[in-house]
Amino acid sequence: MRRSAIKAANKQLERVDAFFNTYANASSGLIDPEGIERLCSDVEVDHTDVRILMLAWKMKAEKQGYFTLEEWRTGFTALRVDNKYKLKKTLPELEKEVRRPTNFVDFYSYSFRYCLTEEKQKSIDIDSICELLNVVLGSQYQAQVDLFVQYLKMQNDYKVINMDQWMGFYRFCEEISFPDLNNYDPELAWPLILDNFVEWLREKQTQS
Repeated sequence: MRRSAIKAANKQLERVDAFFNTYANASSGLIDPEGIERLCSDVEVDHTDVRILMLAWKMKAEKQGYFTLEEWRTGFTALRVDNKYKLKKTLPELEKEVRRPTNFVDFYSYSFRYCLTEEKQKSIDIDSICELLNVVLGSQYQAQVDLFVQYLKMQNDYKVINMDQWMGFYRFCEEISFPDLNNYDPELAWPLILDNFVEWLREKQTQS
């Protein structure tokens, strides 16, 4: 790397760090939920907007509601963003990047892990899952998400959802003909919750 290129990269990193410090909590050295709220306000998006989750994915952020300087550098150096104006302009591009099929599977799986807030936690409660499904999958598979959320809220067998069930629902949306469900085969390795969901859907369809 030529000296001028190294100098430019260092300057870029300084600007990325200064952008981080705009939102970081001085005592913890982290961007906390309050800092994220201010960031969202500056780029004029709601903190529940899927693009904020996409930003966390780009940073490989590990703890929900917190960004470290290292995570911030990872994401913002890759995005070449060092101020709120550039970030606002970059969000649509980031969304396009995430929605590429190979990236989206990774993002979908990440969104579940990001919501595991306790140590050794392996599952997420139904209410939180319903919200997450709407944020992450709602724009692509609204009909499937609406019905699955409806099913989850009325059933009593499951209080939480694990990663296998979470990934299974994405596979269901991608592979199963909807709303006729003609190619759903319960003999294949679907999580039991999806067998139950399909059974509930078929009953619902015969009644209407």
